[in-house]
Amino acid sequence: MMGLQKELSIPQLSTATAVTIGVFDGVHLGHQHLLRSVVHAAKERGLSPVVVTFLNHPRSVLRPADPIRWLTSLDDRVVLLKAAGVEHVVPITFTRDFSLLTAEEFTLALRDSLRMAHMVVGPNFAMGYQRQGTFPMLQELGHTHSFTVEQATPLEFSGRRINSTGVREALGVGDVEKVTSYLGRYFHVAGEVEHGEGRGGSELGFPTVNLHLEESQALPADGVYAAQAVVDGKRYTAAASVGTKPTFHIDGRLTVEAFLLDYTGDLYDRQVRLEFIKRLRPQEQFGTPEALAAQMHRDVEEVTEVMRSLTPIDNTMPSQSG
Repeated sequence: MMGLQKELSIPQLSTATAVTIGVFDGVHLGHQHLLRSVVHAAKERGLSPVVVTFLNHPRSVLRPADPIRWLTSLDDRVVLLKAAGVEHVVPITFTRDFSLLTAEEFTLALRDSLRMAHMVVGPNFAMGYQRQGTFPMLQELGHTHSFTVEQATPLEFSGRRINSTGVREALGVGDVEKVTSYLGRYFHVAGEVEHGEGRGGSELGFPTVNLHLEESQALPADGVYAAQAVVDGKRYTAAASVGTKPTFHIDGRLTVEAFLLDYTGDLYDRQVRLEFIKRLRPQEQFGTPEALAAQMHRDVEEVTEVMRSLTPIDNTMPSQSG
């Protein structure tokens, strides 16, 4: 409990707050709908909108044998949450002791440390030990401990509720176009460019950037994608590959690499962000490097066609402030 109180006391709050709680992995359209409710409720009541999120995924503690990969890094989550109008983002650590806190204990910690006067929860929300803190129970706690509680309405897309599970399912089959529709932006990964095997330019005629990514980063299904690479804020059309290079390896390491169609220069040790637009095909094993190179020529042509007909969306990650 002491650790939680210390993490909750980090922000300097000058006013009482409206608080919502969640992992917010992906900050998808459903999350954004909830965030609008928090910001609106705060404005109506003269409060500061606050999000409490997690440094680690709760499943890493509750189901350690079944790890989960992040759709968005903590840094990206903070940026996206603040871009939605949230004034303070408070990351806390989910521990075994935290999982044993009752809903009353946690809400009192929020009330005392964050000056919480109002709480906004999503559909089917529950918190505290054994998820006993349902919306009706939280309303009772609020009545007892001097804070109010409201429940945001669900947001649906084509008759289906938007949630992180749906995003992961679409990502897992490479349907990045559906992922885009759920996120309201292109799914991306970002990492430092590292040295690869050196085949791209010398052997295949397509020099690629190989991204070093955290193992906790979620990835789309193996395949070749039309993509955009962002370097120093500028976008370049790219043919991206996610896979184990089956033409050259029987049991290769999973890699993410991209050929930038309209960029020349050395990007080693620089940060590159890769935005996935459309899946072109699954990974394939070719009989010879020459056969792979011929297919890569066709892939690049298809990428060009995809990007030529693409309706741009505002996919600029806002700058972090505050």
